[in-house]
Amino acid sequence: MYGIDLHNNKDRYFNIGDNKRQKFAFLPFKRQITVSKVAPVSLEFEILQFEQLNEAEISLHLTDSQETELSAVLYEHREAFASDKEPLGKLLVMRRPAYPESPKSRAALELHIKELLDLGVIRKVGHNEEVEITIPVIVARNNGKYRMVGDFRALNTYTVPDRYPIPKIQIFFIQISQAVYITTMDALKGFHQNVVTPRARKYLGIIVHYRVYEYLRIPFGIKNTPSHFQRMMNEIFLEEL
Repeated sequence: MYGIDLHNNKDRYFNIGDNKRQKFAFLPFKRQITVSKVAPVSLEFEILQFEQLNEAEISLHLTDSQETELSAVLYEHREAFASDKEPLGKLLVMRRPAYPESPKSRAALELHIKELLDLGVIRKVGHNEEVEITIPVIVARNNGKYRMVGDFRALNTYTVPDRYPIPKIQIFFIQISQAVYITTMDALKGFHQNVVTPRARKYLGIIVHYRVYEYLRIPFGIKNTPSHFQRMMNEIFLEEL
């Protein structure tokens, strides 16, 4: 019997006994699952097969029965896979109830809802429309003014971050340090100036007093909204920057 020693460094080597060590590498394994070997053959499985499983790398050492078992497991959990039509995959249903509120907060919230409806920022969801996500909202008070804020924390946990660079205020001060005149302008409700795609609206449902609304414009509180807005500003004011 011989003892085999494996050495992991920048490269992989092995030696048997006192022999000179030999370089080796692991070969990649790739096998495509064939529909004929899968137990649950159906139209739904064929869609999963051709859209997603064809890109999977399957070990060449699996037997036919093991491959069939693996295919069955993948089919059973097919809702966990993302596709081009559903870029976020299948999220867990996030139907959360509305937060309790005082009569004063409720009155302020109603004013905000009416304003957003008039501006076309939100729309009321019909009674016969399917609703998978409802986000509760609260009314925050700052400097004597009320502001509606959606609790999008649960949705943000499923969102892939857009790590677009945000300018540093220190650099901005250096750029304007020699300026003679300084003018400031504010984009009114800047985030709401961006339209939400029809495909993404179902993720932005909010619930208020047992009524459900859907954002047509990007709301405040979404993880990637600052990055998206900054990218838009950089494109618009590229020459000035």
